[in-house]
Amino acid sequence: MQNKKIILHCDANNFYASCECALNPSIKDQPVAVTGEVSKRNGIVLAKNELAKKYGVKTGDVIFEAKRKCPDLVCVRPHHKVYEKYSRRIRSIYEEYTDKVEPFGIDECWLDITDTLKFFGSAMDVANTLRKRVKEELGLTISVGISFSKTFAKLGSDMKKPDAVTVISFDNFKSMTYHLPLSSIIGIGRKLEAKLNRLNIFTLGDLAKYDENIIKKKFGIVGEKLQKSVQGIDDDEVQSVNDRKIAKSVGNGTTTLVDVKNKKELRSVVMFLCDEIATRLRAKHLAGSTISVSIRKNDLSWSSKSHTIAKNTNTSKEIYLAAMDIIDQIWKETCPLRSIRISVSNLDSDNLTQMDLFDTQNNRNKLENTIDKIRQKYGYDSISPLITKNSKLINKEALRIEDDEDDDLF
Repeated sequence: MQNKKIILHCDANNFYASCECALNPSIKDQPVAVTGEVSKRNGIVLAKNELAKKYGVKTGDVIFEAKRKCPDLVCVRPHHKVYEKYSRRIRSIYEEYTDKVEPFGIDECWLDITDTLKFFGSAMDVANTLRKRVKEELGLTISVGISFSKTFAKLGSDMKKPDAVTVISFDNFKSMTYHLPLSSIIGIGRKLEAKLNRLNIFTLGDLAKYDENIIKKKFGIVGEKLQKSVQGIDDDEVQSVNDRKIAKSVGNGTTTLVDVKNKKELRSVVMFLCDEIATRLRAKHLAGSTISVSIRKNDLSWSSKSHTIAKNTNTSKEIYLAAMDIIDQIWKETCPLRSIRISVSNLDSDNLTQMDLFDTQNNRNKLENTIDKIRQKYGYDSISPLITKNSKLINKEALRIEDDEDDDLF
């Protein structure tokens, strides 16, 4: 990989389940699954360890299905704060080898070691050192991909698991990857894969060799970039930890405890989600203008819509009002709702939001900032909107944080 970047992609294996086993060593030699709770309608497998995988347990299995495959399966409830703590500790290890560490979700990171490699030996030396340190210091394992681009480094970490290193070099990337399906690389989801299939493009090699003009015409700059990345032409930089990155979106989703039959019932859930989103926006010193809502009905169909308001906001009331307006447009109450997700995007620093001193919005901001301080001192549940207090629909344990969640590009 002479004259090329040297990029690692480190992926913590079976992260949630591995954290649980590190927390409780008595279960580490047993098949383990992190699951929701059956009585609260999120009783599925969220993650599993290698032993559970050998029995055929899969993410998304209903608990009784998983236990039918593996009668001795140990089911544990998720501890998201613990996972965040482990994630930060893993990143702190990575940052000892380079300042160019870019997270991808809670359990994956890219590292560009091009400029620091001279201090640590070969790329393989660094990869093996990272594997050893994470295992010894945290009790977790990682798989590492080594390559000249972010695309192939990530593909490398996916190719051999757990606790392994895979090298995809500029000399061998075609022979190693061109036979693989399109879904092997980041950026190609089900919808885009189906569209490419209709052009008789099924493998990475098919995409690399296809007429570039047709790809650009049909899929625009995103299609052009994907094609170039599989051709080995990829200048996407690994972001430095010193570069402040503004999130693309801040959102929450949840599955309700029972199906929601009308908008009056739904209001408490929407307010709960909007209050959570507004609180996190303020914590990040962000405000946004585009509110998006997606709903899933109990026939499993999805509907979604976005709306951009006049001014950036990070107050729960404004987000709530915009979300309810969208819901009025996409849900006619003919079919009960099972789940909902709301997000705010088009984000910018909240200190750029100009407000009239006599505007009620300014007073609202002061009120919600005061609420934040009370929660920091006495806990989140110490003060909350009245509409959410006694709701029998809100399932806090099924709350999903969906910050920066990018849907399929097409």
